[in-house]
Amino acid sequence: MSAGDLGIAGNSGVPGRLVVCATPIGNLEDVTLRVLSALREADVIACEDTRRTRVLLDRYGVDASLLSYHEHNEHERAADLVGRMRAGQIVALVSDAGMPLVSDPGYVLVTACVAAGLAVEVLPGPSAALAALVASALPADRWTFAGFLPRRKGDLVAIFGSTETLVAFESPRRVAASLAVLAAVDADRPVAVCRELTKIHEEIVRGSAGDLAVRYGKEAPRGEVVLVVGAATNAEIDEGPAVDAMRQLVAAGAKARPAAKVVSELTGVAANLLYAAVSAK
Repeated sequence: MSAGDLGIAGNSGVPGRLVVCATPIGNLEDVTLRVLSALREADVIACEDTRRTRVLLDRYGVDASLLSYHEHNEHERAADLVGRMRAGQIVALVSDAGMPLVSDPGYVLVTACVAAGLAVEVLPGPSAALAALVASALPADRWTFAGFLPRRKGDLVAIFGSTETLVAFESPRRVAASLAVLAAVDADRPVAVCRELTKIHEEIVRGSAGDLAVRYGKEAPRGEVVLVVGAATNAEIDEGPAVDAMRQLVAAGAKARPAAKVVSELTGVAANLLYAAVSAK
């Protein structure tokens, strides 16, 4: 089937490709020259919100065709975009801010391109996770990115048990609650609350989990927040009693998954860890 049959004006004989572009997380001046060049060259730009992407394009005089690509239409759009690339088009992928796929849409499209044998080029650029990690003044040689923090206490405790510096996104409305869970485990754990990075109201607040839980319990932060949490020490993580209780319940006839949920709620140890402990052969 030709590009004309698909209704696509592709570059005949030139293989199409996907160009993944990191875009500013707040300050529009943080866009790279390579990204601007790629956006100008692309036949179509797949973006989460066409209105937000248009602001960036208008700032730099980029006249481009936009196509919405978000979490609710990823599979449908991925099939369409792969067809365009097979016909020779260059597709640029952007999210509203930062690097696509990192807690943003794009995974479906990238994997579809790889499966189809299409080239995928990634252009680095702004990242809220990296900016927060560096600004936190916590060790950056080994770190874990958790995406958006879970809401369940047991899952939170498990994540906060990381023995590496932890970087995570959090809703400003839940910052106090998440820090309270951490403070219950280790009130002295160092934390940095990084707010509105690269924007006019950027703020980095560093302190202990206990102090920051109190601070944000009185007044929630505003804007987009990245939490950076210092590494846990092995001494802080004692899952033994919870695992023992789990094994006793199962031995007494309880089903593993419901038992794991109950023990997790009582102890704060992640339910999936408890289930794995009694399911391992």
